[in-house]
Amino acid sequence: MADQIPLHPVPRSTQRRAAYYTSAAAAQRHNRYQVEDESSHLDEMPLMMSEEGFENDESDYHTLPRARISQRRRGLEWFICGGWKFLCTSCSDWLINICRRKKELKARTVWLGCPEKCEEKYPKNAIKNQKYNVFTFIPGVLYEQFKFFLNLYFLVVSCSQFVPALKIGYLYTYWAPLGFVLTVTVVREAVDEFRRYKRDKEMNSQLYSKLTVRGKVQVKSSDIQVGDLIIVEKNQRIPSDMVFLRTSEKTGSCFIRTDQLDGETDWKLKVAVSCTQRLPALGDLFSINAYVYAQKPQLDIHSFEGTFTREDSDPAVHESLSIENTLWASTVVASGTVIGVVIYTGKETRSVMNTSNPKNKVSYKKIIILRKAKILVAIFTPFIRSCSA
Repeated sequence: MADQIPLHPVPRSTQRRAAYYTSAAAAQRHNRYQVEDESSHLDEMPLMMSEEGFENDESDYHTLPRARISQRRRGLEWFICGGWKFLCTSCSDWLINICRRKKELKARTVWLGCPEKCEEKYPKNAIKNQKYNVFTFIPGVLYEQFKFFLNLYFLVVSCSQFVPALKIGYLYTYWAPLGFVLTVTVVREAVDEFRRYKRDKEMNSQLYSKLTVRGKVQVKSSDIQVGDLIIVEKNQRIPSDMVFLRTSEKTGSCFIRTDQLDGETDWKLKVAVSCTQRLPALGDLFSINAYVYAQKPQLDIHSFEGTFTREDSDPAVHESLSIENTLWASTVVASGTVIGVVIYTGKETRSVMNTSNPKNKVSYKKIIILRKAKILVAIFTPFIRSCSA
């Protein structure tokens, strides 16, 4: 049957072509699976090329508990070396953020001399640099002290003396130095806090002239609201962020000192809004229907975007505002008398937003004092025993 099948010879060119494609496909398949084969070969290779290969494979299962124990030891070392501090700080920050949810800052429209037209309620213009209040003073001071490892170490050692099996010597040899250092720290923090309170009260009690329909009225710095027209004299501190409307200078500009804001001693030139500067008298500010559109509060003290609009004129007057038309809080007027409309107060001013919270200065002097106090107590302990006997 096979002899009856006709056989046709294959040309040499076809054979060469088939051999080429066969070798190319094999090479491609080899490259495609080369990585997988190598990894599989690596997995299948024994740990040691010896007769004890099977024993080594079985011993791998015994090394897993050791690895877990080493990971636990590393976690314990991390917790002792500073992990507890990170956890406490994260928890406290989380609680503070929940209790003090920041209000979303938005752009605003401020009518000249009409605070009652404000759509939202803005923060008071009170300066507060205090770190604690009556209820948080003691817990806050203790937290700031015991969040450091060495202070916490002395506290744990002192508390361990209440356990009879761990007691070594008298309790006062441990608690007297720690109590002395904590007392000194609390007294120092109380003095600093009282100084901050007096400084804030002095700043908030400064009097400024507020322009109203009935004339000028004296108001405290803490009572200034968004939309008020405030008159600031020469060498007087600007109480809040304002838009520069008028000045007593004929040029329509004035100089201010910004060393308290950005540290620069050069005087800055500020230009009043031309529409309000051309008005004949101060009282005419209440005869016009105008407002200022200001961007939302931000940190940058070198930029500002806004517009001044007067609606009662035909056509309506629109004037763009820039950083040259602003008077930031905590700056001082260096020339002339200026009149401005308040746009940001309190925590929304540039100076307050760029102020960081006061931090405790950590030094090792307290630790040295604690050690010296402990040494002194240990020296005078025999003398105290003899006197009591």
